Amino acid sequence: MDIVELADRLWRGEASTAQHHPVVFTSELVEVTDGVAFLPAFANCTALRTEDGLVMVDTGSPLSAHAVHTQIRAWSRSPLHTAIFSHGHIDHVFGVGAFDEENEAAQRQRVRVLAHEHLPARFERYVLTAGYNEVVNRRQFGVDNLIWPREYRFPDETYRDEHHVEVGGLALQLRHEKGETDDATVTWIPQRGVLCTGDLFIWSSPNAGNPQKVQRYPAEWAAALRRMAELNAEMLLPGHGLPVIGPARVAQALVETAEYLESLVAQTLALMNAGARLSEILETVRAPAHLADRAFLQPVYDEPEFIVHNIWRLYGGWWDGNPASLKPAPERVLAAEVAALAGGARRLAARAEELAGEGTDEALRVAGHLIELAWLDSPGDAGVAGARAAIFAQRANLASSTMAKGVFNWAARESTGSRF
Repeated sequence: MDIVELADRLWRGEASTAQHHPVVFTSELVEVTDGVAFLPAFANCTALRTEDGLVMVDTGSPLSAHAVHTQIRAWSRSPLHTAIFSHGHIDHVFGVGAFDEENEAAQRQRVRVLAHEHLPARFERYVLTAGYNEVVNRRQFGVDNLIWPREYRFPDETYRDEHHVEVGGLALQLRHEKGETDDATVTWIPQRGVLCTGDLFIWSSPNAGNPQKVQRYPAEWAAALRRMAELNAEMLLPGHGLPVIGPARVAQALVETAEYLESLVAQTLALMNAGARLSEILETVRAPAHLADRAFLQPVYDEPEFIVHNIWRLYGGWWDGNPASLKPAPERVLAAEVAALAGGARRLAARAEELAGEGTDEALRVAGHLIELAWLDSPGDAGVAGARAAIFAQRANLASSTMAKGVFNWAARESTGSRF
């Protein structure tokens, strides 16, 4: 598959990110410009030739590391001199080992790993919360046997704001930004006109609202995108998805993604400042209509509703403004009370099925509440469990984002006794 041609087709709307999902897209390595290789490997990797060896921006996941090494070696036999971690998510940082082993066998210095100074703390947190991360990522991606790593290759060198590096005559400009993470590094290679954004651009509605992960920073993210647009890059190599080629397209992708985030932040803050509850804000805020058709902003991974949740959490805390939810009853106690009022869990389940049959988004949301109450009251009732499985499977089928599909499919599996 010619990924440059596919990238052009996606931009023109002749293909869609629903068909070529940016977060799971893989393909063969391609040299996108002289001395610069791009490898879509779930999380993308970029490799650059220099006189002193290769430089890589991101190195692959625990599952893709071997394939990444194999493809890089098919492209170049030069040793890996420097690896830059765009951020600390595990799909970007687990490919250094094989190159370290090569260097050790040849009695060369091991790979120099560069990252932002916040990244080591992320790795430490991942060790602390390994069980939780195992659970939520199994749920998010539907991978029942996913094992969260407990050991990490920490960087050899960190920086705070900006870091200028030269390797074998190639100058690289690193800049810290906040967006999806607090440890993001943007890599700009002016001699090649290449901009490596990491996950600050992923051919999707930005991952600024992931419901199971830690805080994101959408306002700072938008500012980072606008700073990147000022570089006038000729090529954008993203953390996920395909290259964006040509200065005009790169600028449009960055500026319009910034505008998208800025709009969600502004709308949410305006309602927060007016005293609105979270539920009212979720019902009101919408992504900018004039950007709705942009191929690189479709809600295939994250979605605007979840971004609003994260904006609320960032500026307003965890309470949603509903006095009943400040110190709520245990879920099963509330479920028992509602089921009793309704005439039993099966009555609740029957009404949930009726609403699901209507097929509208509003009806399905209410059906989700009712069937969850019925199941919490009577989890051993096969009829209730079957209805729950069917309703959440229906919701998963209709959802656009990986986030929503993952949670709804997990609930459907859990209903039949298979949580993971």
